[in-house]
Amino acid sequence: MSSAAGTEATEPGERTDFIRSLIRGHMSDDTYGGRVQTRFPPEPNGYLHIGHAKSICLNFEVAHEFGGTCNLRLDDTNPETERSDFAAAIEEDLGWLGYRSDRGTLYASDYFERLYRWAEDLITQRLAYVDDQDAATISAARGSFTEPGTDSPWRDRPPEENLDLFRRMRAGEFADGQRVLRARIDMAHENMLMRDPVLYRIRHHAHHRTGDQWCIYPTYDWAHGQSDAVEGVTHSICTLEFDAHRPLYDWFLDHLDLPGDRPRQTEFARLNLTHTVLSKRRLSQLVDDGLVDGWDDPRMPTLRGLRRRGYPPAAIREFCRHIGVARVDGTVEVELLESFVRRELNATALRRMAVLDPLPLVIENYPEGHVEMRDATNNPEDPSAGVRPVPFSRVLYIERDDFMLDPPPKFFRLAPGREVRLRSGYFVTCTGVDTDADGNVVKVRCTYDPDTGSGQAPDGRKVKATIHWVSAAHAREGRAMLYERLFRDPHPGADGADPMDSLDLDSARLIEGARFEPAMADIASGQVVQFERLGYFARDPRSPDLFHRTVGLRDEWARIQKRQSPKQR
Repeated sequence: MSSAAGTEATEPGERTDFIRSLIRGHMSDDTYGGRVQTRFPPEPNGYLHIGHAKSICLNFEVAHEFGGTCNLRLDDTNPETERSDFAAAIEEDLGWLGYRSDRGTLYASDYFERLYRWAEDLITQRLAYVDDQDAATISAARGSFTEPGTDSPWRDRPPEENLDLFRRMRAGEFADGQRVLRARIDMAHENMLMRDPVLYRIRHHAHHRTGDQWCIYPTYDWAHGQSDAVEGVTHSICTLEFDAHRPLYDWFLDHLDLPGDRPRQTEFARLNLTHTVLSKRRLSQLVDDGLVDGWDDPRMPTLRGLRRRGYPPAAIREFCRHIGVARVDGTVEVELLESFVRRELNATALRRMAVLDPLPLVIENYPEGHVEMRDATNNPEDPSAGVRPVPFSRVLYIERDDFMLDPPPKFFRLAPGREVRLRSGYFVTCTGVDTDADGNVVKVRCTYDPDTGSGQAPDGRKVKATIHWVSAAHAREGRAMLYERLFRDPHPGADGADPMDSLDLDSARLIEGARFEPAMADIASGQVVQFERLGYFARDPRSPDLFHRTVGLRDEWARIQKRQSPKQR
């Protein structure tokens, strides 16, 4: 049975969309003998991103719901761009997201010999031919949406000659681009993909798995459906851009002697997110031009980037389930994804105190040299998480923006003569400040009420604000990285614009000299904690003193929903 972590077994009727309805119909009609098998088939020429996550969740969970299987297949038919490290990264990211291929990792290259034999069968049936034209000539001869294509002068070569040339192509007698093998379908077909598509091209380039064994490689269209058939896939679930490829997918299957059930291709709308670019070419450009810090830059929509930023895989899975499956392309607000991340972290993340822009606060009536341990709640959403001891002393650090000398009317935090609550501490009242030569506040002086250690005043007086702090003598110094949207425009590249025009080169801001409570030393690499009042932050796996802000505390998705009409929701 398909392994879908975090997913309880469900009855097939519990979730409804057009893909599940299709499968339910096939189960009812016994189309595949009650069998459901899907696959996730990325090309190992880059890293997976959030759009792939939607396809992964759909394929694995559909198979799981109907008691079927799902496998990972790497469609490795382009040796120039594919690498073993990409393949390993895809396997790792799939596991991190919470899924496991039922048959391990499969490869299209496992079927190169079978695909070659099938190509010879098409040649024998006069359904394929070797074309001596170059790629530019072939492309020009395809015609347009309003004009039919032009037959190749080699289209009517006899099968015997085509077989000889095709075998010599395999033997390496010809240079790259000198010849191709094409399907012989219809040069006037209304679908231009059916106008004698290329099946094989010559590439004298080592393959990441087969080495120099092959110098001809199948195209994606030729390898896709036949790989499905070899593996026994019943439902080949693709994104919507492959809709036009389906007639070709079916044509190949119609003319081959298949080893078992004939797979069926079905398309769904891919994921588009606001403020996000998912084009592999554009993402590569960001990395190659040094505009981001690699493929795992926390601003990148790659699974590696999201992981480094602290996105929980459970939140990504729930997000993908929530947005569902549609037949028409649309765009989802990135704030919705962040809302799922925030919800998951609110329930699971430990709370810690951190001061990003420290301002010293001296409690003048607190005993010098005295330290007491205050109990602080680890997670108010999870009582089982318990409490932790936090050192409290005479000199603390508070956030600089939690104090103002001349506060506006709606500023309720610390100011001269004002009393506030210290989180897990006491009530303190500002009695004065120290300033530098330019008049900037460099130290705040306070007194504390020792009777307010419970968080309440015995006389019932109230304060309007609670602020966080760390003990100066016990604080650990570190860094924090804050992020804005990588692309300022909600729809980068819309209406033919260059998406790079909306790239925000200042979308990452590093804060040096932050101060953390001592318990931060125990936070594991990659673990996310809530910096109280500041947001959720993930410890960087490479730099232990660095924390990336995952999401803030404010739910922007709720704000967007309030602006939308009920119909839009």
